[in-house]
Amino acid sequence: MLVGSCNFLIYVTYVAFQIWREKNVLKPASGKRKCNCKNKVSHRQVGPGMYQQYTQQVCQECPNVKFEREGLSIDVDIERGMQDGQEIVFYEDGEPIIDGEPGDLKFVIRTQPHVRFQRDGNNLHTTVTISLLDALVGFKKDLKHLDGHLVAVGTNKITKPKEVRRFPGEGMPVFEKNKKGDLFVMFEVAFPSSLTDSQKNVIKQTLGS
Repeated sequence: MLVGSCNFLIYVTYVAFQIWREKNVLKPASGKRKCNCKNKVSHRQVGPGMYQQYTQQVCQECPNVKFEREGLSIDVDIERGMQDGQEIVFYEDGEPIIDGEPGDLKFVIRTQPHVRFQRDGNNLHTTVTISLLDALVGFKKDLKHLDGHLVAVGTNKITKPKEVRRFPGEGMPVFEKNKKGDLFVMFEVAFPSSLTDSQKNVIKQTLGS
């Protein structure tokens, strides 16, 4: 299981995690062992024109083996756009089985929450707080993205509380494709805690009673 600031890493580029793992390794051992046991079907005559079918186990002798625990470092590459829960598989690199196929080694990506962005598939969601004045008359504002580039999220229109605006192509990279999802920004409006009488009068004169 891989855990880290993967929301950032899989937006910017691929990264290789170096993982230390231990597993059983088959080593030669003294003596012989029975292996590749198979059931052989045979027939025998039990009377004139009568035959009986039976099975018997046929084994071969091979050099004996034993398990020894060994450790090594492996590199696990995280590609741009990979998602939470996605698996990275090293085929036949799991635990070995005597006289059988080894299993697979699987890593599952688990991403940590980001302080500002929330991921939904290939899209990103975030919240921006503006003043009541900005909500009424418009504003200019740049949002710093995961890789540091700025996204202009301002407007010259009225912004309602909890209004959501979509910015195409500003989401997460799509895995193994040359495109990105969208960014959705929800605007919270910070109302003043109090107003003076003169401020109230100005607002009434401006907006009407």
